[in-house]
Amino acid sequence: MPWQPFQDKKQNPMKVSFFVALILASLTACSPQESPTGANPADTPNRSSSPQAPAATLTVTEQNYARAETARNYKNWIGLGADKELVHMRDLPPRGRAAPTVQMNDDTLYSVAVVEAVDDKVQFSIPEVDVYMAVQVVTEGGHGQHYVVNAGVYDLPLETNHALLIYRTGTEKGLDAARRAQDQIDSNILNFGGYALPNYDFEEVEKWTSRLTAETQGRPFAYTFPRTSAEITDLHQWNLENANGWGGSSPEVGVANFYTNSVSLGADDCLSTTFEDPESTYFTSITAYDKDRYLMEGVKNVNSQRWQAKDDGTITVSFNCGEDAPNNIDTRGQDFSFTVRYYGVSQKVIDGDIAPEKTVR
Repeated sequence: MPWQPFQDKKQNPMKVSFFVALILASLTACSPQESPTGANPADTPNRSSSPQAPAATLTVTEQNYARAETARNYKNWIGLGADKELVHMRDLPPRGRAAPTVQMNDDTLYSVAVVEAVDDKVQFSIPEVDVYMAVQVVTEGGHGQHYVVNAGVYDLPLETNHALLIYRTGTEKGLDAARRAQDQIDSNILNFGGYALPNYDFEEVEKWTSRLTAETQGRPFAYTFPRTSAEITDLHQWNLENANGWGGSSPEVGVANFYTNSVSLGADDCLSTTFEDPESTYFTSITAYDKDRYLMEGVKNVNSQRWQAKDDGTITVSFNCGEDAPNNIDTRGQDFSFTVRYYGVSQKVIDGDIAPEKTVR
């Protein structure tokens, strides 16, 4: 049976001024309140209170690829109803291209909403729960502008008019505990509505994503995930990050996450990597992906909540080495690469002292 999301039925009313819309419909020029379209350069913030989709198809370029890939991901989640309700994934993510987002983690349950800013700010809350829970605010430019892990009510600045909120709920106490925690999220504070999908050629976006993903498969790859458009220092690196792992968080010691990818590896060899304990604040995980950066059917990850360390405190993770191998990940005959995630990354990982993706033998 295809995966079906659970949708939170608590919704915010959408406020529409119909008489203003009627007047504007007679005008041929764009109103100052409309979303910028093709004339908008790549990753500049977007402000609008009543955005309308452009008539012409937008061409994907180096300058706007991150926005186009972001629109593709928004589109996937909107298809599940996330622009109207908080959509809960009640199980670990789907495998392959059934997944709504590339390189989804295999450690947490997702809850997602596409929301509109109020007075240039985004509102959400995190309940008091007994498992890991974080909210990431992903702008229309693809930036994880905020990553929050503490319970509370938040009203945070937003550089675009809309955001995709990603709740990650930990499964360290099992799926049932994670689902109970999801049920405690209050969606009444969320401001739904108003997002109009930019008119990109999404088949072209997919071609760009495939091409950029292939570019990184021959070398280890680390993500920087700048929080805002102003923090981009290398546009091509930023595009590579969106292609390989859209929606990742900007690293912040002890709070947010840091991600690295290995090179592409063959399934026919027994491989392993050994490293010191990364000492992440929350946990660390290693997850295998196919060549397109999707999870693989029947393949489980390894994380620090259940891995077995050696007597000297180091950890060895094995790949396709048999059930008796330490912390073995069986990719079931499929070539792969793996991603290391550090939830609440430590300074020694940021400094490069621990890098499992570079020590594969």
